[in-house]
Parts: sequence; C-alpha cells; structure tokens
Amino acid sequence: MNRLPIIIDCDPGHDDAVMLMLAVGSNRFDIKAITTSAGNQTQQKTLTNALKIMNLLGADIPVYKGSEKPLFRELIIADYVHGEMGLDGPVLPEPVRKHEPVSAIEAMANILRESQEKITLVPTGPLTNIATLLLAYPYLKPKIERISLMGGGAFRGNITPTAEFNIYVDPEAAAIVFNSGVPITMCGLDVTHKALVFQEDIDRFRALGNQTGNVFADLMDFFSIYYRSERPELEGGAALHDPCAIAWLIDPSMFTLKPCYVAVEVTGQLTAGTTVVDFFDVLKKTPNVDFVYDIDRKRYIDLIYEAVCGLP
Repeated sequence: MNRLPIIIDCDPGHDDAVMLMLAVGSNRFDIKAITTSAGNQTQQKTLTNALKIMNLLGADIPVYKGSEKPLFRELIIADYVHGEMGLDGPVLPEPVRKHEPVSAIEAMANILRESQEKITLVPTGPLTNIATLLLAYPYLKPKIERISLMGGGAFRGNITPTAEFNIYVDPEAAAIVFNSGVPITMCGLDVTHKALVFQEDIDRFRALGNQTGNVFADLMDFFSIYYRSERPELEGGAALHDPCAIAWLIDPSMFTLKPCYVAVEVTGQLTAGTTVVDFFDVLKKTPNVDFVYDIDRKRYIDLIYEAVCGLP
C-alpha cells in the first residue's frame, strides 16, 4: 500500500496527541514532518509535548518549532481544557530527542520543494504556520495536494458563541488559508462534537494493556473533566476534535460533507474568528471548502482503537 505523504501541524493538546497516535498507528501515512503551533499551550510546551508523544510512539519523525504567536494578535491558550502543561493527566518521560534546528516554515517549504509528489497538510491547531508558509512561498501552492484541517464551525462556537478556538486564536491566518485556492477539508465543531469518546471507550483503551493505550486513557480521563463540567449537552462525551482531520484522510466514507463557500470574519466586534459557512448557498459563490458535518462515531472510535492496538 502506498502511504500518503503528509505534514502534520499541531498544538498538543490531548486530542492532538490522539491524532498523532492515529496518524502513526494506522501506518497509512508517510509523515514527512511534525510542526508545532502555539494554541492549546505556548509554543515551547506544545513543542515539548509533540516530542514526548513521538518518544512514546517510538516514531522517528522530525519535529520542528513553529511560530510563537499569531500573525497580529497576542496568543490565547486553552489551559482551562488541557492543563498547565497542555498534556495533563498521564506521566510522560522527558523526550530524548530534540527538535530540528530548522524552523517549521523553512522545513515545510524544503519538503514541498524537494518532493516528487504532492503533499497533504494536516493542521489541527491555529493556522499561523500554514498561513506564513503560503505567504512566504506562494509558488509552492501547486505542491500541496490538500489541507485537511480541524477548525471552525457553521452553527456554533466554543470560545465565543460563533467562533471555534483554532480559528479565533489567529483569524487573519485562517482567512489567508481559506482564501488560498488550495483544496481544503474542514472538520469543524459540527462534526467534532459528534466525534465523542465516552467512559466505556476509555475503559476499552485502558484494557489493551499497552503503554499507548494507558496514556490514551489517562489523557481522556483528564480531558473529559472539562467536557463533563462545561458541555453537558454532550451527555458525558468528550469531543475528539483533531483526529477527525486524519480519519477523513483514512476513510472519508465514515463522514458526511458538503462543498461550501467559507469565509473567515476578522473584524467583527462580536464575531471575530467566525467561519461563515454558506451551507445553503445563499451567496452563490464557488465552494472553497469540503465542509464535514457528520460522522459514524463507532467506526471513528474503532479506527483509533485499531491504531492504538499496534503501538508500543
């Protein structure tokens, strides 16, 4: 089987960690690099967390440090969800491997430039690094197969009534990405709030007995505290947002999507960071996004479970 070449841009983050477990454990991807964005925690902490997860998974994948802050705004973090270190819950040893000396932007550009095939980008945090890449190296756009991202939402937000966290942190970067002309798959809150992990799922992963299964369970125990307290409408489930961007690449048949025109609000006093999804084609504009809005939850959890089964 030919493995799909990808670059993952993430801000670990509990659900980012699970996304990395799925990406590595599925054995469906040629992961060229992991780059880190500031978001769920500061750049230094998300970078350290990415290295810790690679160490846990025994994955020989280079990790690159990305931008410290959004393009024009001060950084907002989600420590109220992910804790002081961004991966609170399990005890993970300090990584033995260091990040690469080249910056994330340079590394992505080098990989795209040198690749004989197109590369898919998978950003699951704020889009600062991706936007910077597109601005600095516009001639490399044809080398990007697709951007499969986690972010946004059509009908709800999670940091404001209408804005999702990743887009809200750096809406200017998101606007650049959505206007880039590169094919985009958007897994926003409309689908990720259906991509739920429940206590019985957590217990199933812990029963695997391997180290990664135990770490998954410890991560989800901590992650679920916020959701059970602050998102009672999810009925005890915690939203596994970020793995959707990888799962769609593995098996798009478990998702429902619709091509839509999507714009990002950057100036609204009440709506900054909102992804305005023209779901009902009111504007009659050419769609620029494959908007994902439903999922087969059981198949999704089973896919992650199968990946974790094969990990250390």
